[in-house]
Amino acid sequence: MAVETLQDLLNEGVEGRGVLVRSDLNVPLDENGEITDPGRIIASIPTLRALVEAGAKVVVTAHLGRPKGEPDPKFSLAPVAAKLAELLDRNVQLAGDVVGYDALSRSEGLTDGDVLLLENVRFDPRETSKDDAERAKLAAALVELVGEDGAFVSDGFGVVHRKQASVYDVAKVLPHYAGTLVAAEVEVLAKLTESPQRPYAVVLGGSKVSDKLAVIEALAPKVDTLVIGGGMCFTFLAAQGLSVGASLLQEEMIETCKGLLERYADVIHLPRDIVVANKFAADADSKVVPANQIPDGWLGLDVGPESVDRFAALLTEAKTVFWNGPMGVFEFENFAAGTRGVAEAIVTATGKGAFTVVGGGDSAAAVRALGLPEDGFSHISTGGGASLEYLEGKELPGIAVLED
Repeated sequence: MAVETLQDLLNEGVEGRGVLVRSDLNVPLDENGEITDPGRIIASIPTLRALVEAGAKVVVTAHLGRPKGEPDPKFSLAPVAAKLAELLDRNVQLAGDVVGYDALSRSEGLTDGDVLLLENVRFDPRETSKDDAERAKLAAALVELVGEDGAFVSDGFGVVHRKQASVYDVAKVLPHYAGTLVAAEVEVLAKLTESPQRPYAVVLGGSKVSDKLAVIEALAPKVDTLVIGGGMCFTFLAAQGLSVGASLLQEEMIETCKGLLERYADVIHLPRDIVVANKFAADADSKVVPANQIPDGWLGLDVGPESVDRFAALLTEAKTVFWNGPMGVFEFENFAAGTRGVAEAIVTATGKGAFTVVGGGDSAAAVRALGLPEDGFSHISTGGGASLEYLEGKELPGIAVLED
């Protein structure tokens, strides 16, 4: 990636300078507003700590959830500010607004090494506006918080596929640099696309085929093994003419899946057995059935043990593995075995020298929720959607703008 990096900025010197950092702090919260997986916050720390220790006045912008372009208390970054303060071992101020009076007054009062977190940037409708001029106005207000000699560090890989004010437009105004996280993510993904060691295996799960269609189309011709599980596997099974009971099904995608199976029959691997349940619940009655014998009214919530063994045999022999999407409803203990088994196979491959990447999103959450060793994978991405779009070959606006 031909862009200037955080190290370049540190070499120039940041002591006393305002630095605007776009981080990805979009972490899941429970019904009490408690953070359930701080992975993305933890991943943001190296860049923030380096700037703080170099004496920068750090202003962090980030989003949480999907507010409707206006303040919403349930999407406040208050719990994130508290976690950042804990991890950085220093006070982190939280502005009461995005670029309003409180943000401006707090930014003006920053001293060297201080950290100010702006309130959820998506509380401002201009952040996600399709109107270039509207986004530019918000970008100008963000720039004002760090001053004319400020700099911008892009460190939120999970949002670089979005053409948004805090991701794209600020980089057109300020000197811009790739943060530690963004630089590392792009380096890892480049290894998956440019010269992966073979056998190259990809594991895709999650609920909808439509969400993964583009990446299937892009990767199927390039990989040796494409394992498909999760809710999306039932549309593929239906494309083989099988009944899937009450399982998740995208009927409009059946013909598309049929075409993929015809073209890539030697690459695509589907489950041979399924863990089915009589309802979608943690305490549902469940049983394992062959993939061609799903009973009417029952729904598949995980891949079965035979499928796990078969997938594991393929994955443990791979030299490169990319995984995006769980194999089942891992949040329910009775339906977590498929995801755990596949993940453990990838850990085994890593131990044998394979380059293994967890593609963010629910897969990364599963690694932590199931107590799997994070160092059992070569890399755990923070950007599910961004990772997929990169592998699809799409230009990521937040990366492209750093390259000029």
